[in-house]
Amino acid sequence: MTLPTTFKQQLLTSQERCENALNNAIKHLNISDPYLADAMVYSLLNGGKRVRPFLVQATAQAMGIDDERVDIAMAAIEMVHSYSLVHDDLPAMDDDALRRGQPTCHIKFNEATAILAGDALLTGAFEILVDMPAEFTIAQRLKLVSLLSQGAGASGMVAGQAIDLASVGKDVDLTHLERMHAHKTGALIRISVLMGAVCGAPNADTLQHLTTYANAIGLAFQVQDDILDIESDTATLGKQQGADIALNKPTYPALLGLEGAKDKAEQLRQQALEALRNLSGDTSALEQLAEYIITRDH
Repeated sequence: MTLPTTFKQQLLTSQERCENALNNAIKHLNISDPYLADAMVYSLLNGGKRVRPFLVQATAQAMGIDDERVDIAMAAIEMVHSYSLVHDDLPAMDDDALRRGQPTCHIKFNEATAILAGDALLTGAFEILVDMPAEFTIAQRLKLVSLLSQGAGASGMVAGQAIDLASVGKDVDLTHLERMHAHKTGALIRISVLMGAVCGAPNADTLQHLTTYANAIGLAFQVQDDILDIESDTATLGKQQGADIALNKPTYPALLGLEGAKDKAEQLRQQALEALRNLSGDTSALEQLAEYIITRDH
């Protein structure tokens, strides 16, 4: 299935909006050290698909919301995602030298600066959320901070990374693999959707259906990543192709076979679409993103 040109343009427009929001966030942080600032900007503005900010925006628009709080939430989720990539690439973690087709932060700068840049991006995300303009309610700001904390912390992404590191070289089953990625990749994707929703005033049923949608696409995202690690190449991926195989990491193709992994990705897309059918509002961008996730080439 070919994605419509209008959706591709939506992605590009959202990416531009995200870049503007990130530049504003960097200015807002008033970073004192120039070398640290360079490392943060390098890691934050060095390309990227900006899927998570797009999810914030698309969900908020489905809720009928499109104002400055959406831009700030978009920037915050991408700052946390970027921090996670900087730390994920470190020698103590995956020890990667290439990210988005460029040297990783610790290669470009140094390991200590990369750690500090990641720390600063993480804490900066919360700073910009609490400093939202006064017309946005305290309750909304607190909820956004709470969601981002859950997605990034020991009940979300950090837990997933810990499970991942402990799983290298071990035989794991599908249940273990899904639990790992529900935390490592899925948590921030789920939180992106929910942050977009709470920019408005969603009811409990809406949040539940959006959670089901987000869980499905979050897992589909990782399944497709595992497929691309086999089928794509380093130049297209912007990172080392075959890295998971080289590190003997558990993957969906390893457990299900390549065709089985592709079937799994499609099943997850269908689950996501089914969840969206329970929602009112324009969910077309969320539907098309589910397709994009399992057809992308990087």
